[in-house]
Amino acid sequence: MKLSSFKFRLPEEQIAQFPSRFRDDARLLVLHAQTGEVEHKTMNDLASYFDEGDIVIANDTKVFPARLYAQKEKTLANIEVFLLRELQHENRYWDVLVDPARKIRIGNKLFFDEDATIVAEVIDNTTSRGRTLRFLTDYEGDEFVEQLYAMGTTPLPKYIRRPMDEETMMQYEEIFGDLPVDEMDEERYQTVFAKHIGAVAAPAAGMHFSKNLLKRLEIRGVETFTLTSHMGLGNFKSVDVEDLSKHKVESEQISISNELVLAVDKAHATNKRICAVGTEVMRALEHVVGTSGQIKAYDGWTNKFIYPPYDFTVANAFFVNFYMPQSSQLMMVAAFGGHDKVMSAYNQAVKEGYRFGDYGDAMLILND
Repeated sequence: MKLSSFKFRLPEEQIAQFPSRFRDDARLLVLHAQTGEVEHKTMNDLASYFDEGDIVIANDTKVFPARLYAQKEKTLANIEVFLLRELQHENRYWDVLVDPARKIRIGNKLFFDEDATIVAEVIDNTTSRGRTLRFLTDYEGDEFVEQLYAMGTTPLPKYIRRPMDEETMMQYEEIFGDLPVDEMDEERYQTVFAKHIGAVAAPAAGMHFSKNLLKRLEIRGVETFTLTSHMGLGNFKSVDVEDLSKHKVESEQISISNELVLAVDKAHATNKRICAVGTEVMRALEHVVGTSGQIKAYDGWTNKFIYPPYDFTVANAFFVNFYMPQSSQLMMVAAFGGHDKVMSAYNQAVKEGYRFGDYGDAMLILND
């Protein structure tokens, strides 16, 4: 399978710049992978596709305010600093991305506020945009992290551009009234499952679930479980090789409990539906499949890259967002639902005006 196999025409106006007013009122496209049948529904219909004993598995990672802005010493050039992960708590070492990267070299210092209460020194180059920073401050331990996060903003993807002109503001106010945009993002670029802080990108599929929807699933006898997958640098790395076998994915930290293992074993034994919510959940589940075909409890890292053809072992249902052309997420979706059927469904979604991206509409793929 080649990179060019995942091209499709996506009008810019169909890339969602804001979420729907409520989490569970997005549109829902349902693809029956065995037949290719497509249904156009809404999130209010989701529960009807599940029965007693089925399980839904979501990601309970929590997004932290990873995007910060600093000034370079002497030149005072404005630099975006995107936090990726803490490397060493005691010495305050962090992996980050910087933009523009050409201006940032080893030994440079970055100032994050006028009083220089937090300063960072560049101590290593990791990738073309990647740097390792050592933060210099009088704040210690958790207090430093709290202050750092207080300076950050919600790490929205770059395709959410929002030229906040009069027309855009009118559209926003029709949905959210006078709620400040940054407060809206702080709440909505997070899921109701969010518990363990560590992600720099939201598990977007999970953002469609509300407490009300979870209650409706519970009434139908559907159990909801979580695993943890801290989404990192890999979510910002584009696929730039035509031969997909040569694409490398950055490692992400995952954690799968024994409770989830037992639930999956039971669902398999009773031929129930197992639904993975989001590509990061599917990746984590497939990473921990043993030689027996069963999953195992795990606390570690994965760099698994799933693209067609691929035989899935754990889930037989996949709940996802609509992803960007030629993205690794789209490739995993196509591996699950079948390349031709998924791309056909995507073309229908474009024609029908579905919204794409993290704040866009949803898709349910049933493969049983």
